[in-house]
Amino acid sequence: MKKTLSGRSYLALAIGLALSANTVQAQQDNSEAESSNAEQPAAATGLGFERVLVTGAVSRNQTVMQSSVSVSTLTFDDIDVTAPRSTAEIFRMLPGVRSESTGGEGNANIAVRGLPVAAGGAKFLTLQEDGLPVLQFGDIAFGNADIFVRADATLSRLDVIRGGSASTLASNSPGGVINFISKTGIENGGSIALTTGLNYDQFRTDFEYGGDINADTRFHFGGFIRQGEGIRDPGYQGERGYQFKANITKEFDTGYVRIYGKHLNDKAASYMPMPMFADGSSVPGYDSQKDTLQSVYLTQTVRLNGANQVSRGDLRNGMNPEVNSFGVEALFDLDDNWSIDNRFRVSSVSGNFITLFPAEIDSSQNIANSIAGDGAIVRYAVGPQAGELYNANAMRIHTFDVEINDFGSIVNDLKLSRSFGDVNVSLGYYLADQSINMSWLWNSYFMALKGDNAELLDVYAANGTAFSEQGLLAYGVPFWGNCCQRNYNTDYSIKAPYASASWGFGDWSLEASVRRDMGKASGSYAGAVQSSRDMNGDGIISQVEQSVSGIDLSNPQLVNYDWGYNSYSVGANYQYSRDWAIFGRVSQGGRANADRLLFGKVRADGSVAKEDAIDQVKQYELGSKSRHGNLNLFATLFFAETDEQNFEATTQQFFDRVYKAKGIELESSYRIGDFDLRGSVTWTDAEISKDALDPSVVGNTPRRQADFIYSLLARYTMDKAQVGVSLVGTSAAYAQDNNDLKFAGYTQVNAFANYELAQNLTVSVNINNLFDTIGITEAEQGSVPANGIITARTINGRTASVGLRYQF
Repeated sequence: MKKTLSGRSYLALAIGLALSANTVQAQQDNSEAESSNAEQPAAATGLGFERVLVTGAVSRNQTVMQSSVSVSTLTFDDIDVTAPRSTAEIFRMLPGVRSESTGGEGNANIAVRGLPVAAGGAKFLTLQEDGLPVLQFGDIAFGNADIFVRADATLSRLDVIRGGSASTLASNSPGGVINFISKTGIENGGSIALTTGLNYDQFRTDFEYGGDINADTRFHFGGFIRQGEGIRDPGYQGERGYQFKANITKEFDTGYVRIYGKHLNDKAASYMPMPMFADGSSVPGYDSQKDTLQSVYLTQTVRLNGANQVSRGDLRNGMNPEVNSFGVEALFDLDDNWSIDNRFRVSSVSGNFITLFPAEIDSSQNIANSIAGDGAIVRYAVGPQAGELYNANAMRIHTFDVEINDFGSIVNDLKLSRSFGDVNVSLGYYLADQSINMSWLWNSYFMALKGDNAELLDVYAANGTAFSEQGLLAYGVPFWGNCCQRNYNTDYSIKAPYASASWGFGDWSLEASVRRDMGKASGSYAGAVQSSRDMNGDGIISQVEQSVSGIDLSNPQLVNYDWGYNSYSVGANYQYSRDWAIFGRVSQGGRANADRLLFGKVRADGSVAKEDAIDQVKQYELGSKSRHGNLNLFATLFFAETDEQNFEATTQQFFDRVYKAKGIELESSYRIGDFDLRGSVTWTDAEISKDALDPSVVGNTPRRQADFIYSLLARYTMDKAQVGVSLVGTSAAYAQDNNDLKFAGYTQVNAFANYELAQNLTVSVNINNLFDTIGITEAEQGSVPANGIITARTINGRTASVGLRYQF
């Protein structure tokens, strides 16, 4: 399976090493510029080395060139050129960030600089909105943070901190922070944009408007609404939803107060690993780049809910976040060089995560025999051929059916800062409460191996006894030992005092920060229990009703443990000349484990071993920032050692490991006239250095960790038009930690063009995956099975859309 990079991949890699371009945010000359959430006008200044850092990672009044922090920015215009089809696809343009965005609108796996993704999500990375975390834990099972955030026209920019400096910036974020910063109405006006797919069914409207209410008060509001089948056709309307955001800012002589709110209710299909051959090519009847497991023949599922009551799940909901949040932020300069910065937000978060997962792929006869014995008979259960015999490949399907009852949170971050000449000092206190209350309600189905509205199948024993009902094999997942009927009702509180200081003298600047995270977990959880139950109410206990999975509510397990860890980060920067600076940094950060400890790591009294409760990350960085005419280059050598405990839901596997990763991250920009480029490349050498549970993998490369990831954004601006192209790619990577099955590298090319039809009216066309490239990002198997069919995710095939935007 080992393959080399294509010529086009090497070309992208070489270009990415030397070239890139960036439209960055200029310094704002009022007190709000020092807020990490300040909306700032764009200015074409390469990588923005003279931009004042407003990320909160260091004390105030330092430029990027003066600081030892790895920080990047993506503006709204940058994002447009990359033609993303989901929020996670935006992250692929960030240096050092590996974003596996093949799951749909959310549920992406996101990693930074070789830190592991052992069980999905963004464990060591925090996603923020306007300076506060979307969720306190980025890898909640079936509740990854990216599910609950959307990028739309209200977005001003993304600010990104990578590496050890993030260890003390936020709780549970030693790898980095990606901050979605909203527009606040600094510029009067707005826009409305209509976008429709050309070769897929989606229609979306984005809108935003803001400006001055009076001399010292301004506002901004906006959002999106969309509907359609989506990029992959599930057989029904797979995308339905909207978001609305608003804020109002009152400015004072010495600062400002802002209140803001958000309402998100979106439904989008979740794409699980799908059947394909190990090289990514399609199996007969299923197009790996365009098809989906969802089917019009399976839109409803009946199961017991978290209270063991008969209930119904709707597959059409997909990933369905329902978020209502309200926040207040204030920043004021006080007497004697003091300033105070406080951010508060309360969020109500609920919804659903429901999709289909292929637990087994084989000939229909083999699967049927394992269910009903030798000589079993398979027939179509639905559709125009209902009752007829079926004799082809099939899938045992599990419904990943999760009700998100409560993921709500309350967060407050208070910071006091003071300048003592050349020394800036900040003291802060962070408080957060996070609920994780959800129910897993999984069933099993039998389905034809087909990508276009696959039919459900029924199984009969040789004597005619039915072992399924309308394709339903079981109320539960007996193929996985009925593992997964579960209910969580837990709460996590975090308290974190922190401090930072920076000192500038001559050409040197020194930075140091510390943070103490203290947390407590409380609540309960319960697993599966089997019983017979008349699920359809016909008065008869059928074959599939003889063993129904419910929640063992009479035997809840206690959760009652504390954790605490210290984080620090120390950096130094020497500016050798106006155009060159070198820096170094040493950091240690931590990450508290949450729901993934349940069902295996929690003791009978609710306690958890210290080594299980906390994961530690040590990081070392040495870097350079330089300008060479129109060429800017940001280069960072890095080393990280990560201790990790984790649990993966699909394999029911725990992890207890130490990982090591070293490499170099390069980000660069080049601009000449109306032509500009921006690119990055990251080389990573990672290995599993210790494994307490499976020593056989020690020395292996962690799964899905490529040696190279790279991106390139190029655009040319004319009088009334702009054209652009973006490339994202990766070298080869192993599917699993056993290092047997290896996926080839790939380069995905996206294209963008717009033209001003009239003043302020622009039409645009963008194409995602222009050359219809196949690129596998993950797979369930570590080796190719006997039938040659694996279950994996690949990037979507070519999609094109057209948009019309009017600015006013």
